Amino acid sequence: MKTIRVQMINLLLAMMFIAASTPFTNGVEAQETERGFILTMQQLTIKPGHNNKFREGVKAWKACYLENEGERTWNIWQRMNGEGSVYGLTLAMVNWAEMDDTTDEADMKCRNLVRDLINPHIESSETNFARVIPEFSKSYPNPDPVLWVTYWQVNNWTKFREIVKEVTGETAKAEGAPRGFWYSVMGGSKDSPDFFVVIPFANFAAMDVKRDNVWTIYENARGKEKRNEMQAAFREVTDVVWSYLYRRDINLSHNPPAE
Repeated sequence: MKTIRVQMINLLLAMMFIAASTPFTNGVEAQETERGFILTMQQLTIKPGHNNKFREGVKAWKACYLENEGERTWNIWQRMNGEGSVYGLTLAMVNWAEMDDTTDEADMKCRNLVRDLINPHIESSETNFARVIPEFSKSYPNPDPVLWVTYWQVNNWTKFREIVKEVTGETAKAEGAPRGFWYSVMGGSKDSPDFFVVIPFANFAAMDVKRDNVWTIYENARGKEKRNEMQAAFREVTDVVWSYLYRRDINLSHNPPAE
């Protein structure tokens, strides 16, 4: 995938501090929940052999930030499969206007640690934005630390959303709620996905629990002929699909329960 080389002293924190809250703990305003909050995602690829140094740097910065009474929250996820050592930094915005507020006194006091202890160990970074689709998604907050994330590049956004809406609707009827959190990606490089879904798990053992896939649930509700028709339509609008497994790193994240 296309990446942006690390050149800025404040590369990590520049994205960490554009948002004042995250829906995983603090929620979002009701009117924006209906529309869907904006998720900021920064993928950090670590230089070979630098993983431990990177982690030590983030821990040092986190300790400094909290000692200086910083109020921001964030999640850092370690990617468990794929090439290289990769981390994902995620945070959420109620709206784009939050990007106008970049002031943070604790950040100012600790940003030298980013320059000295974090940036030297980052090989590349890529940032993307996505908007959650509440209509298809589970309800927040999400306390689960393990995520299976599937990404799609599609050739027909409207048809893709129609199919997802119908299939997830039958899953919600059968199980009481959708299984995951759906997002549409806003902008990005030519290699960025158009949509992705996040399926949360309480732990890795939960992934061993057998359950019907969503297409089986759809077939049970609508019949085999309708399933085949819908699957064929889904394949037709899908160009590329891939998946990654992530685990929230509690030592690098700061996401205390909402009071």
